[in-house]
Amino acid sequence: MAKSLVIVESPSKAKTISQYLGNDYDVIATVGHIKNLPGKRLGVNIKRDFNPEYVTIEGKEKVIKQLKKASLKKDEIYIATDPDREGEAIAWHISEEIKNENEQINRVLFNEITREAILEGINHPTEINQDKVHAQQARRVMDRLVGYKVSPFLWKTIYSGLSAGRVQSVALRLICEREEDINSFVPEEYWSITATLKEKKVEPFDSELYKIEGKDFKIPNEKKVKEYIKNIKKGEFVVRSINKKKLNRRPAPPFTTSTMQQEASKRFGMSISRIMLVAQQLYEGVEIEKGESVGLITYMRTDSTRIADKAIKDVRTYIYNSYGKDYVPQKPRIFKKGKKIQDAHEAIRPTYFSLPPQKVKKYLDKEQFRLYELIWNRFVACQMSDTVIEQTQVNITSGDYLFRTTVSEILFMGFLQVYEEFKEDKSEEPKVKLPPGLRVGMVLDLVKIIPKQHFTKPPPWYTESSLVKELDLNGIGRPSTYSIIISNVIQRKYIEKKERKLRPTELGITVNKILTSNFPEIFSVMFTSKMEEELDEIEAGKKDAVEVLKDFYDPFVKLLEKVDLKRAEIKNELEEHTGEKCELCGKEMVIKWGKHGRFYACSGFPGCKNTKPVKPKKYVPVDVKCPKCGSNLVKKNGRYGEFLACSNYPECKYTENIKLGIKCPEEQCNGEIVQKLSRKKKQKFYGCSNYPKCDFVSWYLIENKTCINCGNSYLEIRRNSENGEYRKCPKCGREFDNF
Repeated sequence: MAKSLVIVESPSKAKTISQYLGNDYDVIATVGHIKNLPGKRLGVNIKRDFNPEYVTIEGKEKVIKQLKKASLKKDEIYIATDPDREGEAIAWHISEEIKNENEQINRVLFNEITREAILEGINHPTEINQDKVHAQQARRVMDRLVGYKVSPFLWKTIYSGLSAGRVQSVALRLICEREEDINSFVPEEYWSITATLKEKKVEPFDSELYKIEGKDFKIPNEKKVKEYIKNIKKGEFVVRSINKKKLNRRPAPPFTTSTMQQEASKRFGMSISRIMLVAQQLYEGVEIEKGESVGLITYMRTDSTRIADKAIKDVRTYIYNSYGKDYVPQKPRIFKKGKKIQDAHEAIRPTYFSLPPQKVKKYLDKEQFRLYELIWNRFVACQMSDTVIEQTQVNITSGDYLFRTTVSEILFMGFLQVYEEFKEDKSEEPKVKLPPGLRVGMVLDLVKIIPKQHFTKPPPWYTESSLVKELDLNGIGRPSTYSIIISNVIQRKYIEKKERKLRPTELGITVNKILTSNFPEIFSVMFTSKMEEELDEIEAGKKDAVEVLKDFYDPFVKLLEKVDLKRAEIKNELEEHTGEKCELCGKEMVIKWGKHGRFYACSGFPGCKNTKPVKPKKYVPVDVKCPKCGSNLVKKNGRYGEFLACSNYPECKYTENIKLGIKCPEEQCNGEIVQKLSRKKKQKFYGCSNYPKCDFVSWYLIENKTCINCGNSYLEIRRNSENGEYRKCPKCGREFDNF
């Protein structure tokens, strides 16, 4: 019979630990929490210091019974749940359930699931950290108070079943505010000027206008750019200086939870929840040769960049053996600790430097391998030598106009030999090469001068990666909760993902408007960040949990009472006037919110109960008369897309393609561009309204703007996920920024 009992949350973690401890230990998994607040009532006694009422989670009765039975007659019990607040709370609930069977309860912490770490933890047990338990409990109570007090307000105002999470609602607010910024954005035009220069013994190269009369400048329009070009051409292009300097580029720190989530999401397109699931698998143990399970990474919920001394020593040896002594810096790198960093655990790193990614690839699935390789490379790179870059800067003048060309060349790869951060925006300008033989005082010939029109771009929509970055920067939630935050707002249909972009739904915008208008402080970034700091202070033993909850609840409940008095007024503000008459009583129809979304209802309710669903109008009137009978034309959808038809159908069967207000670019053609669908209705295309007399066709919507590079009479409007909307000349292939 085993002498000791080890209790963990995960079966895979239990399997890995069991093989290291041997037959003297029984290892049992709880499969997560065993206790929680009740599902159908508040479960918090506000009058008794916010005391939570914990109940056994449905289905966990058997687990508790098994734990109690396994605890009997054991010399020692070790609770080895995850080393964070959540794990501490689980450990406390377990100890409360089994303490009557056995009081020899120890708490052990495993930052990594390796033989050495497990034996170290078992040999140096500690007690359950009550400060951590109180911090987790305070968060849980605070979230429950907000959810159970504000959610019913949403039910009465919009419809039943909606939810208002304390942190999730702030994430929703960020997404809605970004959507507002994008919708209200007004593009601003500006131009750049590039000169292509050469000399008899020097190959042509490009240089960009940098300053005018020694000052920064802005070229607002085409008229001004032509004026500048005229003046530039009058001058003589002379090389004024060639400056060279060496720059050292340092590697990024090892991964924290937040930076791992951001980088993996950008590189692989994985959801944050999926990243954390795969990281958990790598931490708990992956089965490799001979049925042995190995924890490949350290604990993946951390905000620290701290590295254990032994790990630094091991990685420096690995770098020396794999890349040579030049790649090992003279001293190990120590990364600065931020003000709000808890620093409870190490950074995320590999556990064994004898197990590089390629060696274990055959034992991992695709996602496990990609994430393990990413963590491995980032950690190895963080302890490698700097990358050394030589930067050459050439200044050229033509009168009062200073042109500058800057070129960078890598002299020593350093950490870039292993790792470089992923860039989502790949729209880089082509790299300029400086020709040999260039010297100060050289007079250059102007080959051509290229003006380029640009337009300022709106802020981008959030992706999961950029939202995590924003939450982390503002101290909203904890990195370990980001996946839950994002999953919740998606599941509640407050936001949706479109091409990896997070966009608020109509429901999300409405919920956000109500919450931010009536609870501006509770759902503000600053207030939520402050609460996170107070939770951290509870964990550090600097603040009392009951006092923090009291300071939060008293003003919150007063605000709630005040807002509840305005509920009818708020509900009325959500109604949209339509101007349409009720077909039953003649009163105005309004749009309201209901369980299934928005619907039409008679403003005479409850006297008149007429309702109908809000559906897109099948036929949309347009301000154009039918040339045959004089009736209004309407917009319809047909087998080949949208078209205009007479509203007097079937008496009048006149139809025409929808003209887009774009002239056909073909010479001597007076037609207009219309949208069409291919024969099998698989793809839109654009053609001339004079077809078949004019056979102009384009797969892209066009713009009647002359290409400044080749003179072609039109540009194609294109779009991709990296650059958004831009223009391209179909003749010469030149691309232009968004107009």
